[in-house]
Amino acid sequence: MKATVLLLTLFFSTIFPLAACSSNSPAIAPKPAVEYNDRGTTKYQRGDNQGAIQEFDRAITIAPKYAQAYANRGAAKLGLGDKQGAIADYTQAIAINPQDSLTYYNRGVAKFELNDKQGAIQDFDRAIAINPQDAETYCNRGTVKLATGNKQGGIADLTKCAELFRQQGQTADYQKILELIRQAK
Repeated sequence: MKATVLLLTLFFSTIFPLAACSSNSPAIAPKPAVEYNDRGTTKYQRGDNQGAIQEFDRAITIAPKYAQAYANRGAAKLGLGDKQGAIADYTQAIAINPQDSLTYYNRGVAKFELNDKQGAIQDFDRAIAINPQDAETYCNRGTVKLATGNKQGGIADLTKCAELFRQQGQTADYQKILELIRQAK
């Protein structure tokens, strides 16, 4: 499941959804854990963060090494405003599966919301190292860099974000990022 830096939700035509599952999870969870995780994802998508957390808790009880359930529970906690709890769950998911760029991305969002801008940048750096084609991560890192006063670095990341959106055929988002770059200059 994917979170979005709050400042950026104004610039995108849609709020990017949180992924229901991770294709690079190192271990396959038992079917009942996957079913609870799927139920939690459905509840999350319907706006029932508390119900989602209960389902993710059940999945984790069955499969304590199920990284995706921790990551998804982190997203639901973030939705409830529990930023520290979200970071703890994302950190646990990363300990289990350190190659999941989405979890670094989401933890970066939570850190940004806690005003830990350098921590957010570090997590976005790691997410980009794993998945250099994720336009949203460049966009969020660029926005955080601008917030820290790093105008050159922020504009460079936003430019990369715009380029990726253009390559991926996301014309509306491409145009919005170009406008953001013009405002930043």
